[in-house]
Amino acid sequence: MGNNVSYKSLFIMDIILKYFPDLTTTQKEQFSKLFNLYAEWNEKINVVSRKDIEELYERHVLHSLGIAKVITFSAGTKILDIGTGGGFPGIPLAILFPEVSFHLVDSIGKKIKVVEEVAKGLGLTNVKTEHARAETINEKYDFVVSRAVTRLNNFCPWVKGKFLTESKNKLANGILYLKGGDLEEEIAEINKQVVMYPLGDFFKEDFFETKYVLHIPYV
Repeated sequence: MGNNVSYKSLFIMDIILKYFPDLTTTQKEQFSKLFNLYAEWNEKINVVSRKDIEELYERHVLHSLGIAKVITFSAGTKILDIGTGGGFPGIPLAILFPEVSFHLVDSIGKKIKVVEEVAKGLGLTNVKTEHARAETINEKYDFVVSRAVTRLNNFCPWVKGKFLTESKNKLANGILYLKGGDLEEEIAEINKQVVMYPLGDFFKEDFFETKYVLHIPYV
């Protein structure tokens, strides 16, 4: 499968280059390896739905990089990715921000195994993985990122007390949450300041029409 998939992965990752044209040679190589790595691991452990593997770069990689359209993380920023699943949004963001530290956590051990192997296959040195529940993590971070793992009123208590107080980025330390659909009711439930960034403002594909990055500052 190797050569065909390698060629194909280079072709279908054009969608990444369309929106992030200034990647380094290393970053291009790392992004191009994602398709092979996930296709191979997905046959053993299903972390991306079978129908979505062909849409990996749009629905998983580019979606994860929506956070990078909202903020450019400063070097030395510490980020926790809760419920990372197959490594989203953490792995694509770790490729894009090599000077930022990422801690990828999931409560399902076999998913973390895949994330570990993908990070190793890409040669990422800024990624730490852990099989754990969010509530058991005792470190502090600038940001917590996640991709629609649960309703916000469930998620916010998980991350209470996990934020550094001094901010080193243009956005205040807090949660950066990828979610889609009508979120008015869900946002009202948490009684917190929430800034919504529509991904349709950054990406023109239909998939992003109802998708958002939510920024919930730590207070």
